[in-house]
Amino acid sequence: MIVVFILYLVVLIGIVAWSARRSKTNIDFVIGGKKISGYSLALSERATGESAWLLLGLTGHAYAEGMAAIWVAFGCVAGILFLWTFLAQPLQRITEKTSALTVPGLFSGTFKGTTKSFSLLSSLVIIFFFVLYIAAQFSGAGKIFNDTFNIDPFWGMVIGSALVTLYTMLGGFITVVATDAFQAILMVVTCVVLPIIALGIAATYDISIAETIMSANYTVPLNIDTVKQTTGGLLILNGLSWAFGYTGQPQLLSRMMAMRSEKETRQSRWVAVLWTLLAYGGAFMIGIIGYKLVQAGALGEAAASVANDSEKIMPAMVMTLLNPILAGILLSGAVSAMMSTASSQLMVVSSSMTEDLYLQVTRKKIREKRLLFLNKMLTLAVGLVGFLLAITMQDTVYGLVSYAWSGIGASFGPAIVLLVFWKGFSRAGAFASLITGTFSAVVWKTWLVEPTGISERLASYLLAFAAAIIFSLIFPEKRVRG
Repeated sequence: MIVVFILYLVVLIGIVAWSARRSKTNIDFVIGGKKISGYSLALSERATGESAWLLLGLTGHAYAEGMAAIWVAFGCVAGILFLWTFLAQPLQRITEKTSALTVPGLFSGTFKGTTKSFSLLSSLVIIFFFVLYIAAQFSGAGKIFNDTFNIDPFWGMVIGSALVTLYTMLGGFITVVATDAFQAILMVVTCVVLPIIALGIAATYDISIAETIMSANYTVPLNIDTVKQTTGGLLILNGLSWAFGYTGQPQLLSRMMAMRSEKETRQSRWVAVLWTLLAYGGAFMIGIIGYKLVQAGALGEAAASVANDSEKIMPAMVMTLLNPILAGILLSGAVSAMMSTASSQLMVVSSSMTEDLYLQVTRKKIREKRLLFLNKMLTLAVGLVGFLLAITMQDTVYGLVSYAWSGIGASFGPAIVLLVFWKGFSRAGAFASLITGTFSAVVWKTWLVEPTGISERLASYLLAFAAAIIFSLIFPEKRVRG
């Protein structure tokens, strides 16, 4: 198994070395310089969008809550389908019109005269939430390396964070997309192969997964006493609310911005949709089947680690049920999930700090080579901060991702949707979305989730959307729409 994982790293390093040579300018480093195919961008967007959340967070969530967790999966799939069906092509068109390199650049390019203020505000929001997001991925790396090779979680985080930070720093966006495309394939193979094998093993224990699905409660979590989750309609709404976040994630939207044409965007959509259906269906079933296998004693001693942390169910199943070669391949998929997302988030933060914060706020002209060097050094610095947070924070991968997802999604999501679909959207509405989304996510997560039972994902998005509309109506403006 170690040999397989080493081979995976060798292939990854080869891809990095090959792709890094194509990253010659700052535009290449930040958004690929229109050098990347649509299919690669679609695979990259999917690998980036799911992260350690899919193979650790969602599988653990399904293990802990049973079929009641299906609403989270439905919410995510709905968000992805909306993103690719309704937002991808308009984003490509707006990018062409504004020549934006980042998501904040879409707004400052549309609303003239807002470059400095909007760049400053959006950069602070991105840095705050994305550093937490990166920490979640590094935390996931620690779990995977610990369960796979018995490496202390600390050193697992060191290895994972070092690999991601270094290859992102070397080639930027082009390298990240190239490695993402490879990692997306490994991830979907893991999500398809593992549940198929697990179903066969479950049959030998006379476990009927079909009966489990048919007789399950879909509105009450399996372990209600331990997860302290809401039930009924609120549980469904909270799960489906994951869909909102997809409209405002810069690491996903940047892939659509990098598309070379609307035709390529339409063609790539089907790659993203097929990947999503296979990956989400498989990941959810891993958690459901894993629970029944633990009950039947099929995982042996590995079940003890899952009892303390449900997010270890996928690595435990791989290590127990599969031969070392196949286990090495599938666990490489889990590591890929972490690496693809963390690398993309590093890119978003470092490019926002240079393009949206440093250049726009200081108005200094800087040479191309020096700007490229600055981007790389900031990538290294952000990776280090993310690692330090990962080793000090105690929240789960699911919890960290939910918090960061809510904040970013509520801040940028309403603004992106309204920018695309509503001619009456104004700069005041854009600022209102950013400010309301950020503060409501923090306040709701800290003080209001438990007493209300409503997730910060749902509440903060709706509040920010309402604020964006109200302020656009109060402070309208005339602008030409393309």
